[in-house]
Amino acid sequence: MQQRKTVFITGASRGIGHATAQYFVRQGWRAITCSREVVPPQCPRNERHAHITADLSETSRLSEAMAQLEHILNGAELHALVNNAGYSPKSEDGSRLGCLDGDMGVWQKTFAINFMAPVYFARTAAPMLAKTGGAVVNITSIAGHRVHPFAGSAYSTSKAALTALTRELAADLANMGIRVNAVCPGEINTAILSPGTEKLVERIPLRRLGSPEEVAAAVYYLCGDQSSYITGAEIPVNGGQDVF
Repeated sequence: MQQRKTVFITGASRGIGHATAQYFVRQGWRAITCSREVVPPQCPRNERHAHITADLSETSRLSEAMAQLEHILNGAELHALVNNAGYSPKSEDGSRLGCLDGDMGVWQKTFAINFMAPVYFARTAAPMLAKTGGAVVNITSIAGHRVHPFAGSAYSTSKAALTALTRELAADLANMGIRVNAVCPGEINTAILSPGTEKLVERIPLRRLGSPEEVAAAVYYLCGDQSSYITGAEIPVNGGQDVF
């Protein structure tokens, strides 16, 4: 009997992360998720799903999350890491924060979650992924490539850094047999959409928002054998938003 594969997904309590965990489980994988919130009631813990509650903004405690992952695995193999957790700060009225806005603590928290956590998890998971010829997928953002009307400067620059990290990890981990890629979502229909997103849809060639499941499908592809010769790539999932 073939062993069930296991994926570790951060930021999986809602949105893209939650959809990705569900997608992998439907494909027969075991999903171990991590977020600062407890596991949603619609996703009971069982042999195909386990959850770690951890605040990834506290970089000094990332080792605790990894220790919990290793405890849950209990010697079993890890086949994929999906760095999905993200933080996008806004002002009190919900407006965009630029380079001159927000105190340095906001920037530090944003980079802790969006960049430092992926660095840490990729480094510490590498020995496990090397044993399985596994994969790392980072969830970047279209905001990492252009000034976005809603995503602030701290978020955008952290995602740009994550894109660069994807290339660096791909180069450094290739000799360990680990592939590292990124999925770059555009405007995805989740609970964190900003008011006014409908105006952006008018400029998307496919004239609609993407779904979290469409992002999850791209993530799954990059973790599977079908993408065995792809590394260092960033796949846009944005309905053609880059065309114009």
